[in-house]
Amino acid sequence: MAAGDFDAWMQALTFLCVALVAVFARGMLQRLLILAGLAITTAAYAVLANGLGLSKPLDIAAIAAAPWFGLPRLHTPVFDARAMGLIVPVAIILVAENLGHIKAVTAMTGRDLDRCMGRAFIGDGVATMVSGAAGGTGVTTYAENIGVMAATRVYSTAVFVCAAAIAILLGFSPKFGALIQAIPLPVMGGVSIVVFGLIAVAGARIWVDNRVDFSDPRNLMVAAIPLILGTGDFTLRFGGFALGGIGTATFGAIALNALLRRGAGAPGR
Repeated sequence: MAAGDFDAWMQALTFLCVALVAVFARGMLQRLLILAGLAITTAAYAVLANGLGLSKPLDIAAIAAAPWFGLPRLHTPVFDARAMGLIVPVAIILVAENLGHIKAVTAMTGRDLDRCMGRAFIGDGVATMVSGAAGGTGVTTYAENIGVMAATRVYSTAVFVCAAAIAILLGFSPKFGALIQAIPLPVMGGVSIVVFGLIAVAGARIWVDNRVDFSDPRNLMVAAIPLILGTGDFTLRFGGFALGGIGTATFGAIALNALLRRGAGAPGR
């Protein structure tokens, strides 16, 4: 998301703005730290790019041209064995991702949510089927939302129900979609650094709370290698199928744990 030096500096400005709002703002502004960071940095980008010509200007013509109301394009599902074969392994990755998210929320809230694990998996599957039935993509829990929870310390499920209802309504507005598309890519990149960093730290807290012994080289390898596989988006390709960073990190952690524990003759932890 940073094609050049200017974009990289805008990313840095974005996560700096979000951090300043998170620490020094109060009340509702602090709760809306991601939105506030986006707004402040987008305004700064407009001044520097549109006003001073330092980068590609912010284009708002698409926002003005988009209608206020529009129906989404719906598609009937098509069953394709090759496509199904490519996407099925992703289900294993999503199980690991959901598990990690629930463990992260447990660490943040101090409440044991293991009993909710089955409901989370079922909800994920049902939502994906509903989405696919109308031509949509597969869905899952999102690290971005977990990161926002960590930053705002708001964990109420009612907030997400309201957010979902508002999102559905906004989905009928092409003008809102154009507004989102107009946000500069480096600004979105800076926000991504914040939210994915927050979920990574929440995951590390799980290791701390469970007193994982990192003096043991087996634990160190099982944690360190998948961590960089995921954050570095290490990708393996098998013909037309690409296994991205989340997948290589997931399967890498499972394989390394099984291999190193078996070699040491010690039970896994």
